[in-house]
Amino acid sequence: QTVPEELQNGGGFGYVVAFRPLGTVSWMQTVVASPDAARYVFRNESLPPFSPYEVKVGVYNNKGEGSFSPVTVVYSAEEEPTRAPTTVLARSLSASDVEVSWAPPWENQHKGRIQGYEVRCWRHDEKEENAKRIRTVGNQTSTKVSNLRGNALYHLAVRAYNTAGTGPSSAAVNVTTKKPRESCQTSPCQVFVQICLAQAFCLIFFMRFCPVLYRWNRQSSTSVIETNKTSVELSLPFDEDYIIEIKPFSDGGDGSSSEQIRIPKISNAYARGSGSSTSSACTLSALSTIMISLTARSSL
Repeated sequence: QTVPEELQNGGGFGYVVAFRPLGTVSWMQTVVASPDAARYVFRNESLPPFSPYEVKVGVYNNKGEGSFSPVTVVYSAEEEPTRAPTTVLARSLSASDVEVSWAPPWENQHKGRIQGYEVRCWRHDEKEENAKRIRTVGNQTSTKVSNLRGNALYHLAVRAYNTAGTGPSSAAVNVTTKKPRESCQTSPCQVFVQICLAQAFCLIFFMRFCPVLYRWNRQSSTSVIETNKTSVELSLPFDEDYIIEIKPFSDGGDGSSSEQIRIPKISNAYARGSGSSTSSACTLSALSTIMISLTARSSL
């Protein structure tokens, strides 16, 4: 930083720049005569990239020299990284997010430092030059890539960067995002409820990989059954009120629940006189509008 005019204390004010390669004894000096100068460039074609130098700056005027600043270490210009990151791994977190991790390049960077990493991500049917780019800072060796398309194949590659530019790219790795969240509300199906004498009822539905949630009023607790079949039998006492819900799930997460199917309690004595089995059926266009007719059930 330049010295304010009120502190120059005389005419003929200027700066003395002293510098030497780190670890050497002798100082090289140059004079910068302008009091407004704020930089000095030392040119040497044989200077290796990213070479450390000790530097101090003094002042002078017509009356003589002043004191020097504290010594600081500066570096000559660096070159971009010369090696690619290694051990690149990617895993799908959801239908829209993946996580990618890597290890730093094998060799030490003698010609420059690594300031961070650039992750490139592109879909299989896209061109690599149009890849999404995410930059990390410092020693971070993992990051999340978001806003991706569900159930799609992506390629990811990583390269290091610094002030000189980016280094070579790692080999690309592949990852497929998870399937998007499913929805019961858009899946047509048929639902049947069958009451059985063995103190059980069967809920039959035409959708695969759905969990069946049920709870009863007295204990206000919830149980879950997951099945990939098209029917499930629940062995439950008849003297309780039940609420049944159907909800699909996949790698992308749970879908929307159906509307509640309410099963009122039926006395054991009444059930014993109902015959072998009776069923009431309701064919629906979507699970979101499931209704079980209580008038039909009263025929038991």
